[in-house]
Amino acid sequence: MARADEHKYAAQNRRARFDFFITETIEAGIMLTGTEVKSLRAGRVSIAESYAGERDGELYLINAHFPEYQLAGRFFQHEPKRARKLLVRRREMDKLFASIRRDGVTLIPLSIYFNDRGYAKVEIGVAKGKKKGDKREAEKERDWQRDKARLMRAKG
Repeated sequence: MARADEHKYAAQNRRARFDFFITETIEAGIMLTGTEVKSLRAGRVSIAESYAGERDGELYLINAHFPEYQLAGRFFQHEPKRARKLLVRRREMDKLFASIRRDGVTLIPLSIYFNDRGYAKVEIGVAKGKKKGDKREAEKERDWQRDKARLMRAKG
């Protein structure tokens, strides 16, 4: 089976790894309408402020922005910020809900992509928020790695 990083991303949440400690990732399907798929294929979707949560015992992607698809008629449009159902196995869903209640973690969408069969998939990260000091430490480490690579390139 192909991995998520081998696919073309339709949307990415680049800030998530800076703001959160990601402990594990889960691949989930997503229920979309036709115009939402068109917007996703056009690469206009934003998942920067979104999260996954429980509603009526199901897992939903909340606050993701799928802009209206301009080439569709006005009667076929979708609501841009509606909650979209995520498709995961019941055992995984129960495990996620238990970790949310017990550990206080957040479910953050890291990316949306199309798999090799053409289905839209969401990569969800089980995340704990970083404090300001943790973010500074991560930034220092990233700067050091960049400087180290620059020095190695200059030497040889």
